[in-house]
Amino acid sequence: MQLLLDTHVFLWSIAEPKKLSAKARNAIIKLENHVYVSPVTAYELSYKHRQGKLPSGAAIVTSFGRQIAHLYASELGISASHALAAGQLEWDHRDPFDRLLAAQAMVEGFTLVTADQNLQAFEPVTTLW
Repeated sequence: MQLLLDTHVFLWSIAEPKKLSAKARNAIIKLENHVYVSPVTAYELSYKHRQGKLPSGAAIVTSFGRQIAHLYASELGISASHALAAGQLEWDHRDPFDRLLAAQAMVEGFTLVTADQNLQAFEPVTTLW
């Protein structure tokens, strides 16, 4: 299975793994699964840290690449097809981070690991929690 981690799942995987559901935690550590983290996550974390909404995020922001490696994950780059799909989603949810992550999961056929009920309810995206 190919998994794309939502931003909070990436953050919890590193800093607070007990917040993950057992199903999510097991999927992330299962060696047969391929885990991906989007640059969208890097942007969202650094943006929220800069705004003061993520005061403890400095260490994660400055060591983002190492944190991905620590999870044995890979970075999933953003392509034009991801950006176009995000812009064309027929979904009232306006969060640009969620829209891009949803589009990446859809375009790539990945499962999005998320506790976000808005993303879980968006049927074109396969989610796991």
